[in-house]
Amino acid sequence: MALHYDAEVKITKINMGPYDNNGYIVTCPDTNEGIIIDTPAEPEKLLGAIGDITIKYVLITHNHQDHLLGFNEITDAVGVPVGIGAPDAHALPKIPDVSLEDGQVIKFGNQEMTMLATPGHTDGATCMLVGKHLFSGDTLFPGGPGKTRSPEALTQIISSITSKLLVLADDTKVYPGHGIDTSIGEARSQYQDFASRSHPADLCGDVEWLKS
Repeated sequence: MALHYDAEVKITKINMGPYDNNGYIVTCPDTNEGIIIDTPAEPEKLLGAIGDITIKYVLITHNHQDHLLGFNEITDAVGVPVGIGAPDAHALPKIPDVSLEDGQVIKFGNQEMTMLATPGHTDGATCMLVGKHLFSGDTLFPGGPGKTRSPEALTQIISSITSKLLVLADDTKVYPGHGIDTSIGEARSQYQDFASRSHPADLCGDVEWLKS
């Protein structure tokens, strides 16, 4: 499988399952040690992309089932520690080995991946940052935040996005849990448009920065 990005880190992005999920393998090019992010359906696609990479961790961005449909197959095959944000751990098929905390750094080879707690889509949603590469799960997509179940959750996810993600450099690439990439610069510009307008008090669900 062709690399999605190949420079200071190597990123393999795999489209998986019926819900347009993305699974990722992030690899240190110096040591060939890597981290798997999320475990959607069609696990054979991700497992087939590992090749000679030495997987060190499987990290889950949040506990919605479309990100876990290949969990057992992938985790059984690679046999490494599994991590997820503590509030989401109850929904995993097995007890995780690592409770992901805000600011926690996980090392793989010569690289470091920093955990960013971003509640809103779920209570334990976690984004993951390596240099200028952000794996945003379902917290941030091109055009808007992830789906929220209440106005309070929308307020929470917007707070997470503005305080943890939009403070990053404009050229930080954003790799979401579904669909195509975006950038922090694009997201910030679109969010500023959203923030400049008034909105209904009951706004939640699928929100688009430029249309909602």
